[in-house]
Amino acid sequence: MATDFRLPTDRIVRPDKDRFLAEENPFEAMMSRFDRAAELLDLEPGIYKILRHAEKIITVAIPVMKDNGEVEVYTGHRVLYNTARGPAKGGIRFDMAVNIDEVKALAAWMTWKCAVVNIPFGGSKGGVVCDPLMMSVAELERLTRRYTAGIMSVLGPDSDVPAPDVNTNERVMAWVMDTYSMRVGHTVTAVVTGKPIEMGGSLGRREATGRGCLVVTKEALAHLGMPIKGTTVAVQGFGNVGSIAAMLMQNEGMVITAIGDRTGGYHNKAGIDVLDAMAHVKQHGTLEGYGKGESIGNEELLSLDVDVLVPAALENVITTKNAASIRARVICEGANGPTTAAADAILDEKGIFVIPDILANAGGVTVSYFEWVQDRGGYFWSEATVNERLTDIMQRSFQDVLRIAQQHKVNLRTAAYMLAISRVSTVHKLRGIYA
Repeated sequence: MATDFRLPTDRIVRPDKDRFLAEENPFEAMMSRFDRAAELLDLEPGIYKILRHAEKIITVAIPVMKDNGEVEVYTGHRVLYNTARGPAKGGIRFDMAVNIDEVKALAAWMTWKCAVVNIPFGGSKGGVVCDPLMMSVAELERLTRRYTAGIMSVLGPDSDVPAPDVNTNERVMAWVMDTYSMRVGHTVTAVVTGKPIEMGGSLGRREATGRGCLVVTKEALAHLGMPIKGTTVAVQGFGNVGSIAAMLMQNEGMVITAIGDRTGGYHNKAGIDVLDAMAHVKQHGTLEGYGKGESIGNEELLSLDVDVLVPAALENVITTKNAASIRARVICEGANGPTTAAADAILDEKGIFVIPDILANAGGVTVSYFEWVQDRGGYFWSEATVNERLTDIMQRSFQDVLRIAQQHKVNLRTAAYMLAISRVSTVHKLRGIYA
């Protein structure tokens, strides 16, 4: 008897207004893709039910003494979505837009991402609702340490391993590591990744996500018969991922014709000097005022006539409202969830080759895995070794996903979900259910 994978009535996407409301919910978008892949895999009903639910959802109140003596209480979340294949792995973000649906979606995406590249981690994510730009360094440290204390019950190198994400960095990871280490009574470097090199961080970690985007983009261009040299690229989002991807792509002979961040974008058909733009951001904090290109809005940047578009900012930037205007031949999703589920069909109809987020930006978690391995072993690799092993995993993973896409005549996103869900479900079948 065939399994019924129809959505429950409370998840039916209704037309017009309700359709757009559902489209903007990242967890709903993730689950709609999960449902499609599960149906194609004919997933067992019991496993299907397990994989649709997060294992643990933690919400904590975080009281913080501000520098002026006042007390503010922030809200923090940590979601462990699935740990069947190993310890949960996922970043911590500090942002006013953090909400539980976003954190659940990101934790699920991490589960599938780790499975796609076949590293022995599950998926988690965390976030604190705050505006870090309005907080002093001392306030951020107190916030981080109290948040860490609040989620101590799940943290650990064998249970849940955080990493940097939006508005967090090596320094924040150092505070998390120190807080955890002080609580357990000894130094535990493997409890977080993305740490300073001096504290057990890995060489190549900062560049890893951008480097992974480069590798899979080159694989896609080769598959499509497009040359690398001269390929035009627009990068939306100029933080760590977008700027590093742009720099590495430029080093390979691609022409970066547009870049943008939350302050707006800049377009130059002759090419933008990425290192010069990075220097501007280092000095000024954003791209605002960068005068070496025509000033454009982010919506215009997304619709430029380029070979490759790299959305490397936040979720839901490509939607049903703008997908039809996108002219890129290839989209490499450097961000998590930049394309809504409803927009996928439009991109498919236009023949755009989308390298999905759970494959495209998996370079970061892959080198986080390398860092965890190095910390556990107390032996550290050269940057050349890290980059070589990262390239090998990303190339192999792209080919694994492409093979499934061709076999089942589906796009790369559906194929990536099918591969990930198959790997996670296999482990659940082998482990059984503890009673």
